[in-house]
Formats: sequence, structure tokens, C-alpha cells
Amino acid sequence: MGPVSTRKMRDGELDIDAPLVRRLVERRFPEWAELPVTRLRSSGTENAMFRLGPELVVRLPRHPGAVADVTHERDWLPRLAPGLPVAVPEPVGSGEPDGGFPWPWSVYRWLDGANPVAGAVEEPEQLAKELGAFVAALRRTATTDAPRSHRGGPLAGQDESTREALAQLAGRIDTAGATERWERALAAPVHTGPPVWAHADLSPGNVLVSGGGRLSAVIDFGCAGVGDPAVDLIAAWNLLPASVRGVFRDAVGADDAEWARGRGWALSIALVQLPYYWHTNPVLAENARHTIGEVLAEGV
Repeated sequence: MGPVSTRKMRDGELDIDAPLVRRLVERRFPEWAELPVTRLRSSGTENAMFRLGPELVVRLPRHPGAVADVTHERDWLPRLAPGLPVAVPEPVGSGEPDGGFPWPWSVYRWLDGANPVAGAVEEPEQLAKELGAFVAALRRTATTDAPRSHRGGPLAGQDESTREALAQLAGRIDTAGATERWERALAAPVHTGPPVWAHADLSPGNVLVSGGGRLSAVIDFGCAGVGDPAVDLIAAWNLLPASVRGVFRDAVGADDAEWARGRGWALSIALVQLPYYWHTNPVLAENARHTIGEVLAEGV
């Protein structure tokens, strides 16, 4: 996994360290009080992660905007998991606010695996098939009472933030090419079918592989919800090489319009992330550069 992201990237972000987590666990879960606590290496920006003994992991929101995701995952992961072909986080303990920490937090089963590296995927065709199968299975999940994903609406809703990012990146990337690709994505037909489930943040940091590059788990369902499923196609550009994008597309079953919207989502997310994390999160910034480069390399 990437380096520990300890720099503060948002207002209201808390200092969270192993002694604090140890105290929280001792008070809330005395049965685990003797287990060692170790901060995990991660490029994540929403939550701090700590290994708790050999079989558990503690996940705590780093800033106010991530707090709602705690109960969201507690509610929905147990419902989503049975229909998915790979492991997802399993909540086993619900931590509550106390004097040392103001927000809810969770304990999960530990999931083995490592994040794949874009541009150096070990078994790209196999991973493309397995990611496609995961996306397809998630889309088949019942949507009764399901929450909307904040990335589930039309691409036009991203236009303002995307163009602001393009302005900030002038002179640092090919903004003319990126603008042309973005405008082509905006012109794609909008999603007219029923809303379906999407993970909505299918980036390398939320994918785990093991056993020779096989997909072993997908993590971080804080963005998951229903809407336009095209957002889950972003892995085609932020992770998979061009040579296997067709394999992934076939496994998902995306038509031309959905594929165009997925490319637009990948580009928009990367453009917004790059200036935001330029100095504070090198791993995310580098993946954003990679994604933009992959979209630009496809031509128009």
C-alpha cells in the first residue's frame, strides 16, 4: 500500500494516533484491549486505519465530512456482501463518540491483499474480468430503499468543478486536450434507465489483489449508492491498461454512451483531485496524472 497520509487536507481534520485508538478500544471493547494497535500505510484521505491484532482493523473518520460514511457502511455492507463475488469489509464492532473522539468509528475484519499499481498491474486481463464481474454483480443488487450516490447523477453536475480544476492546471497538463475530452463526454447521452448500485470510488486504493494479482477484495463503500452506473467504469482508466479495457467493458456490458460517460467520470475525478492533492497526497496526485494521461492517449 502507499505511504501513510498524515498531512491535513481539509478543515476540521483531527489528529489521530495509535495511543488514541488504543484508549478508544480499551473503553469500548475491553475484550480487545490487549491487542496491539499499529497505524496502516494508506493513501486514503477520508479515514485513518489501524491494525488491531492479526484479524481486525479500526477505521475512524478523519474529518466531519467523512462521519456519515460510518453509519452508511454499517447499514449497507452486510446487505451488499452476499451478492458480491469478492470480499468486502465486514463490520464487527461499532465504536461510539467519547471524550477522546467526537464521532462514531468502526472495527472490521482484516482483509488480506495489496493495492494494485496503475501501469504495473500483475495480471491485467484477469483483473479486468474480475473487476467487471464485481461491477456487474453490484448492479444486480436490489435497490429497495437504497441511498442515492453523490456521483450518481448526470456528468453535467461535475462541469463547474471540472472547469475550475482545468483553470488551476493551466500550464501543468494539456488542458486543451483535457477540455476537448471533457466536452465530448458531456455530449454523451444521459442515463435513462433505472438507478442501479455503484461503488462510485473504484480507484486503485480501494482495490485489493493477492495470489498473483487476483482480485481479493473491494473496500471503502462510503460513496456507494444508486444512480448512473457509468461511474464504476473509472477503473478502466485509473487502473487498467488500455490493452484490457475491452475485456472490462465486455464483462460489465457497457454500451457506447455509458462508456463515454465513464471516461468522463474518470477524467473529471482526476482533474479535480490533481490540484487538490498536488502537495498533500503524492499517491493520489500521481494516480490522477496517470488517469488524465490515459484518457488523453485515447484520442478523440
